[in-house]
Amino acid sequence: MTTGVRRRMGVEERRQQLIGVALELFSRRSPDEVSIDEIASAAGISRPLVYHYFPGKLSLYEAALQRASEDLASRFVEPHEGPLGERLLRVMRRFFDFVDDHGPGFAALMRGGPAVPADAVRSMGAASTATALIDGVRQAAYVQILAHMKVENPPARLELVIRSWISLVESTALIWLDGRRIPRGELEVQLVHDFAALAAVSAAYDEEMSALLRGSLQGEPGDGPFGDLVVRLIALASPPEA
Repeated sequence: MTTGVRRRMGVEERRQQLIGVALELFSRRSPDEVSIDEIASAAGISRPLVYHYFPGKLSLYEAALQRASEDLASRFVEPHEGPLGERLLRVMRRFFDFVDDHGPGFAALMRGGPAVPADAVRSMGAASTATALIDGVRQAAYVQILAHMKVENPPARLELVIRSWISLVESTALIWLDGRRIPRGELEVQLVHDFAALAAVSAAYDEEMSALLRGSLQGEPGDGPFGDLVVRLIALASPPEA
């Protein structure tokens, strides 16, 4: 973060600098706790100059949300090579990297954005903007998962599985942020297992889903995330030794 250094910047360069500064501050504290004065000081400029580039904290907050949502959506992009379970695990690791680095900002984004006292009249605009942005992240994640499964026209049950899993990932991350009581690495693996479990339950009720799942699981190694789940379920179903 730039501090205490003044230099001339072009309009767009300065705007991007302010967005970056605001995003870093919002990553450490809830946006409604961060003042324009703090943002100006961190950027090495005066408070009036911040207002020269952004009408108020709300507009700066929305710009920071836009950048954060684009970054978050990019975490779901993964080369379509190798076993599906391992790809999903890499995605979860990058997703939790973001959650770890932007805790308060991530929570605000997922919960629709906080009200900004200085712009209270327009706080509903912030909420609607945040909702639209996170919906875009969810859709990007959904499209990526379909691509990994090589499905262009998903049946209703597959859409339900994927969208339910995306919601589970979000809620798990929010709960984890509240105390971080479960090791992050365990949750990343568990969420990959959750995807397989949701898909397997759906496949048990529908032949089309069964065929899709078989195709997606071809080539999965026994020591991969999905193979590990099978071993754990078998152990769970086995009677305890006398």
